[in-house]
Amino acid sequence: MSYKILEEYTQEYTEEIKDSYLSILHSVGENPERAGIVKTPERAAKAMQFLTQGYEMNPKEILLSAMFPEEYDDMVIVKDIELYSLCEHHMLPFFGKAHIAYIPNGHIVGLSKLPRIVDVFARRLQVQERLTHDILECINTTLEPKGVAVVIEAHHMCMMMRGVQKQNSATTTSGFRGEFQKSETRNEFLRLIGK
Repeated sequence: MSYKILEEYTQEYTEEIKDSYLSILHSVGENPERAGIVKTPERAAKAMQFLTQGYEMNPKEILLSAMFPEEYDDMVIVKDIELYSLCEHHMLPFFGKAHIAYIPNGHIVGLSKLPRIVDVFARRLQVQERLTHDILECINTTLEPKGVAVVIEAHHMCMMMRGVQKQNSATTTSGFRGEFQKSETRNEFLRLIGK
């Protein structure tokens, strides 16, 4: 199995998105010919393609590309995985950290694949609740572990820059499957990630 990280931009999409940003600049009263922003529509178009490249990636393939038979059956945790996403309601960023744990069931996965899964789902228009669920279910159905846990802590610019304008608010979401539905296992995970 293989996957690729999108580092190139489709010219057709770039032009289409660029025209949309040009229209937005006109609509807010900006002069798109001004020196400082003459290239902004193209830069923004490329940024949007990068920030939404998760639609082009298959998270299951990423996990399957690095699954190895192993009899290890204790908890594996990758914590403090930084994430950046766009809220689907306002298309403003939200950012924070994901903590993932799983208990292998005959297979382990390359450690770098868990942060890659976070990126795949974060690089789509999202809500934090669904992002947590998407990561959890992808790992659970692909690896079929004895248990999996995901906790995400994030700050939402739509709450900080507009709306209620609460600068220090943070949102925590979590999901647990299998062994992590038992309070003893779940509490060990939460203790190990410092929560």
